[in-house]
Amino acid sequence: MPITRRRLFGLLAGAGALIGVPSLWMSRMKTYDGPVSDHFDGLTFFDPDGAPPKSLREVLRWQFSGKRQRSAWPDWAPSPHADTPPERVEGDKVRLSFVGHASWLIQAGGLNILVDPVWSMRVSPVNFAGPKRHNDPGIAFEKLPKIDVVLVSHGHYDHLDVATLSRLAKNFAPRVVTPLGNDVTMRSADSTIKAEAFDWHERVELGGGIAVHLVPTRHWTARGMFDRNKALWASFVLETPAGKIYVVCDSGYGDGRHFRRVAEKHGKLRLAILPIGAYEPRWFMRDQHMNPEDAVKALGDCGAQEALGHHHGTFQLTDEAIDAPAKALVEALDAARIPQERFVAMKPGQVVEI
Repeated sequence: MPITRRRLFGLLAGAGALIGVPSLWMSRMKTYDGPVSDHFDGLTFFDPDGAPPKSLREVLRWQFSGKRQRSAWPDWAPSPHADTPPERVEGDKVRLSFVGHASWLIQAGGLNILVDPVWSMRVSPVNFAGPKRHNDPGIAFEKLPKIDVVLVSHGHYDHLDVATLSRLAKNFAPRVVTPLGNDVTMRSADSTIKAEAFDWHERVELGGGIAVHLVPTRHWTARGMFDRNKALWASFVLETPAGKIYVVCDSGYGDGRHFRRVAEKHGKLRLAILPIGAYEPRWFMRDQHMNPEDAVKALGDCGAQEALGHHHGTFQLTDEAIDAPAKALVEALDAARIPQERFVAMKPGQVVEI
C-alpha cells in the first residue's frame, strides 16, 4: 500500500497516542521548570533504571515495515457489563469500577477517585484521526457520582485526556493529582483544571483516611515531537481502609526492580492493578509496555494478594488482537501455577469490591 500523506498522518496520529509524534505545534507548549534531581537533569526527566523512548526512525520502521502483522479489531466490541455506581462508599470497603483501558472509579473512605479518566472517542492529538474506542465506557459520564479526586499518571493521550478533565472540572471541580509537569499541560489547555503536581516518592493526603504515593514506573511521556520527558510519569500506591492498592497505568517490566521496590517500601499490598495490553511488536514495546507474561512476573515481584488486568480491549494502540491479552493472561497464569482467580482481566463496567 502506498504511503500517502493522509495515511502517514493517520498512522502517526495513532502512534502519537503512545509516543507523541505528530503534534508539531506542541513545540511551543510550556514545560516543567524545577531543580535538578536524580531523575531530572534540568531539562528532561529520566528513569535511572529504565530505557529511553524509541526514536522516530524506529517508529517509522514499526508503522511502515512490510513485515508488520497488525491484527484487525472488530469495529465495535461492546462489553456485557455496565455500572451505575453508588454516591459514596463508606466504612472499610473499597469499590473499584473499570471504566475501560486504564480508567477506573475507586470509591473508598467516602471519596470518589478517578484514575486516568478518558471518556473521549479518540486518544489522539486530533479528533479526526488516531485510535478510537471499540466499546463504551463502563460508566456513562452522566452516571458518575460527584468526583473528589482525579489521579493522572502521565501525559500520553490515552491517559491524560484534556477533554475529559475539562468536563470533570466543569461538573465537579475535583483535585487532580499528577506527576511533575503534567499540571502545566493541563492548565495550559484549561485553567479551570485544579491540577497539583508531585514528585516520585511523595505522599499526598486525599481525605477520608485515604492517601496516595507516587512511585517510579518504567515508562516515559510526551505530547508532541519536542517535549519528550519534559514531564514526569508515575504509578500510584493508594492507602485505603481495605489495604494498599498498587495502580500501574503504564509500565514495561525490565528486570522487575520497580515492582520489587514497591513491595520493599510499601509492604503488604491488598491489590495490584496491572496493564496487560498494547505490547506487540515486542521489539518496539518491551521497554514501555508489559505483556501478560510480564504482568504475571510483576504480580510475583510486588507480592499483591490479587491483581486486576487493564489497558487492553478498548483502544487499538498496537498490533495484537483485541482478545489476545486476556487469552495470554490465562496461559501465563497456568505456566506460573497461579490460580486464575488471583489475576483477572477486566472488561468495562465490571466491578470488584474488597
